[in-house]
Amino acid sequence: MPERPAIALERLGKRFRVHEREPGLRATLRALVRREWVEVEAVRELSFTIAAGERVGFLGPNGAGKTTTLKLLAGLLHPSTGKAEVLGFEPAARRPEFLRRIALVMGQKRQLSWDLPALDSFELNRVIFEIPKPDYTRRLAQMIEMLELGAVVGKPVRTLSLGERMKCELVVALLHGPEVLFLDEPTIGMDVSMQLAIREFIRDYHRERGATLVLTSHYMDDVAALCDRILVIDEGQLRFDGSIAELVRRIRPLRRVAIRLDRSLDPGARIELEALGDLGVSEAPRLVLDVAPARVPDAVARLLALPGARDLEVHDAPLEEVMRELFARRGPGEGE
Repeated sequence: MPERPAIALERLGKRFRVHEREPGLRATLRALVRREWVEVEAVRELSFTIAAGERVGFLGPNGAGKTTTLKLLAGLLHPSTGKAEVLGFEPAARRPEFLRRIALVMGQKRQLSWDLPALDSFELNRVIFEIPKPDYTRRLAQMIEMLELGAVVGKPVRTLSLGERMKCELVVALLHGPEVLFLDEPTIGMDVSMQLAIREFIRDYHRERGATLVLTSHYMDDVAALCDRILVIDEGQLRFDGSIAELVRRIRPLRRVAIRLDRSLDPGARIELEALGDLGVSEAPRLVLDVAPARVPDAVARLLALPGARDLEVHDAPLEEVMRELFARRGPGEGE
């Protein structure tokens, strides 16, 4: 008998009723008497399953329905159509047994009390989730050490930097040991070193507890580092479900060959390279050539033969470019 998925969506949909009016004083006065409403479909017939322990990137452009879907899965919103199931529970019922087993971390929202030290919020969550004191003490010490928060947790939250606050938000969300993590832009606005620290912490948590991870992020490095599978939605609908490599092969099947040069490319060499593939940035010191996989050996040989060639790289197109091209297409059937 197949194992029950940790997360299952079946034709899930969410509609919002939104007030709409034209600008100007007359329209404002008219709206006081008679408001005009429109229905916005944030999520449309979304269906997929996620197995226990999977790490899934949930991607899409702004307004695609990512955050709405996470809120539906966490029970913050009721679906308009279809159904969702997380760990065997209906999220919208918000049963205590369900809430003890999940966590929702939103990079632009806070759970911490603004004027109190983070330690006070940690202790409050210990009481709310009825975490045994030995477990709480052990987990908190481990997280503080992993995230290097020893000098931070005793300060009022309002005095912390964004990166420090986000680390504390992760701690308060994970103290009760959730089995499913919904992470919505957990590294937004952070510098590179903070992003790396957060990624490493999430990776360690998943490895130690076998947690199921659903991540939304506009930083593709987060997705590439943390996720084995990606779901791409646009306009509330699923457009792709598979690995990053599969998405890249579908949207940008060309391989990228790059090299550094000591001088500018001469016209004759440019013509030869353009016959092999699509020539990208060609100003010294870096040259980029996108070629069909079968032509990679020829491209490598020709690039290495250029005077002053060094630092050869062969890889797929960056995920950012792939996503941009995917959303630019927006054609019927794409991603099915």
